[in-house]
Amino acid sequence: MNLREDHHPLPDAAATRRYFAKFDRIIGHMRDVAAEASGNGRLGQSELDIVEGYLKCLSSTFTALSYKHLIAAFISNALPQVLEIDRKDSGFPVYRELLQMANDFVQAGKHLISLPSQEQLKEQMLGQILGDLKIPRDLQFALSQRIYYEHLQNRALFWPQNDPQISWVENRGAHRRSYLLHWAIFDSQTNLPVIYIMKLEDSGDLPLQRDDKRWPRVQSHLSAQSPLSLKLVTIASGFDQDFDDLHPKFLRRIIVGPMYSDTFTEQTGPLQQVLAEAAGEPGLDWALAWTIESLISSRSERKSVGIFEKVDREIFELDHYGRSEAETGATETQRSLILPQRPYQILQDRNPVGLRTVRKYVVGSDGKVMSSL
Repeated sequence: MNLREDHHPLPDAAATRRYFAKFDRIIGHMRDVAAEASGNGRLGQSELDIVEGYLKCLSSTFTALSYKHLIAAFISNALPQVLEIDRKDSGFPVYRELLQMANDFVQAGKHLISLPSQEQLKEQMLGQILGDLKIPRDLQFALSQRIYYEHLQNRALFWPQNDPQISWVENRGAHRRSYLLHWAIFDSQTNLPVIYIMKLEDSGDLPLQRDDKRWPRVQSHLSAQSPLSLKLVTIASGFDQDFDDLHPKFLRRIIVGPMYSDTFTEQTGPLQQVLAEAAGEPGLDWALAWTIESLISSRSERKSVGIFEKVDREIFELDHYGRSEAETGATETQRSLILPQRPYQILQDRNPVGLRTVRKYVVGSDGKVMSSL
């Protein structure tokens, strides 16, 4: 399969500017949706804080990419590429963009040493504008790169792989501690941000976050088992089998996207007609999918390990009668759609069967988010 067939370079600076402006607004609405989900009991307060943190990092990543690419479109003949997005499957920048950004972060210090300061570049630009009466494109590009590398060094960003972090929740006995773990990836196959949250109980001798043997293994294991192609029950069961004294009680996966836009993406199905009809008004031709998959341990059983030892193994609750849950290996799957009021009204008028059970979060003309089925 040639994944690059779906990759689409944005043609010019104006398109790049519109693309980043659209995503900046959408990410702002996503924070409101996360808060609404918390108010409705779909996310706990700790989970809300985690999700908002990743959304803030995602916003900073888009800001960084905008600095990198806005001026590049003017001088693209001197560069290997401009911004590429996945126009069919996600609407987000392609995985390679974030991978390159991670490499740029490693080299940022060297680039900043070699580049003039912002003040020096602005003085040179002013000299070209007033003295030579021409637009200083090369200097504009140099300034944008200077700001880009500064942004990489000074902001928390959403990387291709965001390693697991841990926080203590409570003690559940003398040798039983409860923790909340979270990590995130930018999935390389779907080009989508994916957030994971796991609640586990630790029956080991040392607290997990201070255990120099187990904690690095846990981080490595979870990072390797994070592709979106894996079912939640596969991830949780594999973790349960690999760590005899760590017991995953709850695993949640939040998939941000795809983003659909009549301007930037090629969608099929009912959303195609909805967004095409809404495209007459600027800024209203978009919708963002938001999926929360949850896997819950219903109980644990003692299982033999070797000849003499027994350990707890989790029994995860799966809805074998619900097709979507059985397919995802989850206890529950909640699918939502975030969209402006205009396409929502068109969607309600058309009332397509496949979207009737999807929860809609509607962005009003005042920017407030309302929830509706």
